[in-house]
Amino acid sequence: MAKLSLFEKRRQRVRSKLRAQVAGRPRLSVHRTGRHIYAQVIDDSKGVTVASASTNDKAVKTKNGSTSAAAAEVGKRVAEAAKKAGVTSVVFDRGGFLFHGRVKALA
Repeated sequence: MAKLSLFEKRRQRVRSKLRAQVAGRPRLSVHRTGRHIYAQVIDDSKGVTVASASTNDKAVKTKNGSTSAAAAEVGKRVAEAAKKAGVTSVVFDRGGFLFHGRVKALA
C-alpha cells in the first residue's frame, strides 16, 4: 500500500473514534508539514472554524520554522483564541499523525 493511503486510513480511524467521544464538543484539529504546524478548533455541528493558529502567524514565526517550542506556542495561542470564543473543552484530533514530538508539544 502507498504511504499516503496508509495515512488516510489512520486518519479516518482516528476521526471515527472521535465521533463517539464528541458529545457536542468542538474538535481541535492538527495538521503538520515539514515546515509548519497548524491547529484549528472546529465546531462540526455548525461546520465552522471557531479559532485557529499556526507557525505561519507573524507572532509565532521563527527562523527555524516549526520546532517543538513553536508548536507549544501555537497550542497556547489557539487555546487563548478558543477561550475568547467561549470554548472550554475540545476533543483532540491528531489527524493521523503520531502523538509525538511537535504534535505532543502542541497538545
